[in-house]
Amino acid sequence: MHQNFVFKFVFLIFLLAIQSSFSQSNSDLQNQILQAITDGANYACEVLLDENGKSRCDYNWLEGTWHDYEPPWHTGQLIYALLEAYQITQNPKYLAAAKRAGDWWISLEIKDHPRLKGMVRAVHGDGIDYIVFATVSDGTAGLFKLYDVTGERKYAEVPTRAGQWMLENMYIRDKGVFYDSIEPTTGEVMKENSPFWPDKKHQEWYDVARPNNEGSLFKDMFEFTGDERYKQVFIELCESLVEKQGKEGLWMDFIPNHKEDGSFHPRFNLWYAESLLEGYDLTGDKRYLEAAKKTAQFYTQFQKEDGTIFYKNYLNGKSNQNSPCGSAVSFAGIIWLRLIRYGVGDEFKVNVGRSLDWVLKNRFAADHPDKNLAGAFFELRTRSKDGRMWLTVRDIATSFGVRFLCDYYRWAF
Repeated sequence: MHQNFVFKFVFLIFLLAIQSSFSQSNSDLQNQILQAITDGANYACEVLLDENGKSRCDYNWLEGTWHDYEPPWHTGQLIYALLEAYQITQNPKYLAAAKRAGDWWISLEIKDHPRLKGMVRAVHGDGIDYIVFATVSDGTAGLFKLYDVTGERKYAEVPTRAGQWMLENMYIRDKGVFYDSIEPTTGEVMKENSPFWPDKKHQEWYDVARPNNEGSLFKDMFEFTGDERYKQVFIELCESLVEKQGKEGLWMDFIPNHKEDGSFHPRFNLWYAESLLEGYDLTGDKRYLEAAKKTAQFYTQFQKEDGTIFYKNYLNGKSNQNSPCGSAVSFAGIIWLRLIRYGVGDEFKVNVGRSLDWVLKNRFAADHPDKNLAGAFFELRTRSKDGRMWLTVRDIATSFGVRFLCDYYRWAF
């Protein structure tokens, strides 16, 4: 009897020790994630946004210089991340920075061009000197979120007017696509030749137009205005994505995927999957959920055991391992985690864990000697340009990293 009592007592102490250890471990992880969110948001406020509120975009590590790359899109992503960080931490500094960036974004509205009035001057840059649909639409999610948080209508009105302009001038309804590009001087919509294919002589529909559902612009426009026309357009684009999705779960007919060599962009397909999940939220149509899950399942094949996803990957399973893509690690994590929350993604828990581990480990220290990188989340794009090597650390690694950590924090704690 005495031995039985001793055994029970020892066993109870053992259980309490395990619970204490688990609680401590859980608390440590929670604090680690909060610190990473804070470091990333501080970096976004103090370094990534310039004095006008515009994202500095891409940092050339070799030269120590910043270079614009689709600033409206990159700035919109920073706004989104800062608002997520604000909602987790309640630090007013992050909301103030998001508003500063939002004010820069809406300043792009075109008011004096006879053909482009109501559109925004969202020029792609990096050799593509055209206004590009997705540069607008994938920047708008942050703007509508800024309206939701602040109640200031201007942050939703400007992207709504731009979306209306694009609907009137760029939509090919019977094909479920929007033209990609606009010549910013004349206001001409590029219907026959895409600036993305300067050397391609014979261009077809899918060379100049795409479903362009990144950012779920028309869903946000519908929820802001209550106008059923915008809801219908958004649903039509979701239907177009379901119809045009390949058996592997991607949209290989459209750039920046390259059907010719079987390579696919690390984030592009995830944007379409995200918009389909928005479509599922709006309609309850499980086909959208299933299509998004197919994309998510495909991406698990390209995440390494340590969590890495590379920038350029191929349908045959190979990857160019010179450019680890932190934004893709985080964005895939966002989609996997969202499917878990819907109750259809338990299979992705291992991948979410890998993404979390990778993002927490692969960041520049807050006291890094290069002040342009101190606090940044890691992503390295390696490419050759004009005979020189470019090693680029991109702001979107921090944008998507902060978003992912905020999502994980809400889910886990």
